[in-house]
Amino acid sequence: MKALTWQGRRNVSVETVPDPEILEPTDAIVRITSTAICGSDLHLYEIFGPFIDSGDVLGHEPMGVVVEIGSAVTNLAVGDRIVVPFNISCGHCFMCRRGLQSQCETTQVTEYGSGASLFGYTKLYGQVPGGQAEFLRVPLADYNHIRVGNDLPDDRYLFLSDILPTAWQGVEYADVPEGGTLAVMGLGPVGQFVARVGVHRGYRVLAVDPVAERRAMAERHGADVFDLTDSVVDELRDLTDGRGADAVVDAVGMEAHGNPAVSTVHKALGLLPDALAQKVMETGGLDRLAALHSSIDIVRRGGTVSLSGVYAGEADMMPMKTMFDKQLSLRMGQCNVKRWIDDLLPLVEDPADPLGVMDLTTHRAPLSDAPGLYETFQKKEDGCIKVVLQP
Repeated sequence: MKALTWQGRRNVSVETVPDPEILEPTDAIVRITSTAICGSDLHLYEIFGPFIDSGDVLGHEPMGVVVEIGSAVTNLAVGDRIVVPFNISCGHCFMCRRGLQSQCETTQVTEYGSGASLFGYTKLYGQVPGGQAEFLRVPLADYNHIRVGNDLPDDRYLFLSDILPTAWQGVEYADVPEGGTLAVMGLGPVGQFVARVGVHRGYRVLAVDPVAERRAMAERHGADVFDLTDSVVDELRDLTDGRGADAVVDAVGMEAHGNPAVSTVHKALGLLPDALAQKVMETGGLDRLAALHSSIDIVRRGGTVSLSGVYAGEADMMPMKTMFDKQLSLRMGQCNVKRWIDDLLPLVEDPADPLGVMDLTTHRAPLSDAPGLYETFQKKEDGCIKVVLQP
C-alpha cells in the first residue's frame, strides 16, 4: 500500500509499505477514505525526530470502511463505516471506565512512562503505524472505533477522530461560568473548534491569532478576533472590566511564536545522536511558552487555563508566583475521545451544522500531495488551516 512515512526532520515522503495484517484476534483492518494532517503531526515533522525511525507511518485522524476483522471482534462487521479515535483504548480498564481513555492501562507505554498508545506517533506513544495511508490496522477494534452512517460525507465525521473532541474537552476543562467570557489562544484547527464550541454554549469568545485568514474564519463563526500584538493582553483585559477572561484555552502548545532561543535548542537537538537527544528531551526539554504565559496573563483571578495544545518540556519555567497569587486552576491532557462522542455525534449530524464541521477544511488533496502540504501547513501559507487527504 501507499503510506506517508517519516524520513527525517522536515522530510516526509509517500512510499510503498507492506499492507497491514491481522496480528491479534481483536484487530480490524480499515480501508482509509479520508485522513487529516494534525497540528500534532507538525511536532513530529519538526521536533520529535529522536523518537521516530525512518519509514514510520504517520497520521492519527483517519476514517474509512472495515475490510477485515479478527476472530474475536464482535462489535464490527466488514463494510462498517467508522472513524478511528487517535488514542488506542480498551474501554474496560480502571482508566477507561472513568472516561480517561487517553490513560488506558491496557495500552499505556510503560517503557517511557507515557499514557495510552496513539496511532502514528513516536516511540513515546507506542510507535503504532498511522492512518495517513491506504489501509490501517486498528487494535482493540471492538471499542476503538466510532461507527457512523453512510448518508453524510466524510467531513461531517472525520474530525471526531481528534480535533473536535479535543476542542470540546478543552472547553469542558475551562469550566466557563454560564454566559461567561472564554479567550482562545491560537486559531489553528483545534482553536477554531474551541471558539465555535464556546459560541455554541453561549459564551463570549475572544480569540487571538497572528494569521489573518484564521481570524477571518473564527469571526464568521461568531468569535471576536484579535491579532497577536504586544498589546493584546491589555486589549482583552479592557474588554472584561479590567479583570481578564473567566477562562482561557491555549490551543497553541509548545511551538508557539516567540522565544527564538528555545527554537534554536529544538534545531540543535536534531543534530544529536538519537540516544543522547532522547535523554535531553526526557529530562531537560523546553517548550516555547509564549501562548501559555499569555494565557496566564489574560485569565482573571480565580479563573481557569485549559491546555489543548501539546506540551512536552520537562524543564519548562512556569510563573508560579503569578499562578499562585491569581489563584488559577490549570487543566490539561490528551483528549479522551470516546468520552465525548455521545455529546458530539448529534451535533455533527445536525443538518444545521452548529459547529461548522463543513467549514474547516481549506486544502483537500490525494495522499501523494501530503509532503508538500505538510510544509504549507507548517508555514501557514496559502490560507492553510486544515488539510484532508484522500488515499
